[in-house]
Amino acid sequence: MNTTFKHVTHIALVAALSMAAASSFAQAEQGKHGGMRKLDANKDKLISREEAKASPMLSKNFDAIDTNKDGQLSRDELKAHHQATKADQDGDGNISRAEAAKKPHLAKNFDKIDTNRDGILTPAERKAWMGKRKQG
Repeated sequence: MNTTFKHVTHIALVAALSMAAASSFAQAEQGKHGGMRKLDANKDKLISREEAKASPMLSKNFDAIDTNKDGQLSRDELKAHHQATKADQDGDGNISRAEAAKKPHLAKNFDKIDTNRDGILTPAERKAWMGKRKQG
């Protein structure tokens, strides 16, 4: 194999690997924020009820996610909902103290959120807490 061919082949391989890495990075970034960007048709960085219709999960849970009741889903509201649903390991809709222990922010604020002191964070308690955070 001649030296020029080896050099060209090496350059082509490096270029191909660089493009693959760049593509993977772009896909990872799209996965992080792409869902909201895709749904945000008017690019105001909020998801309206109308825009949410494109996502069955958002449409179904819109009122629970929209904690400040402004008719829009902000990135913070979506993030809070995502974190809360990830914390609910048994899928019962509630977050126990043990489940919250895996989420430092929830664990730290558990007693503030658990207004009836039953050791369970209900969706209503989480929603009320998020509303207080938005006001204050």
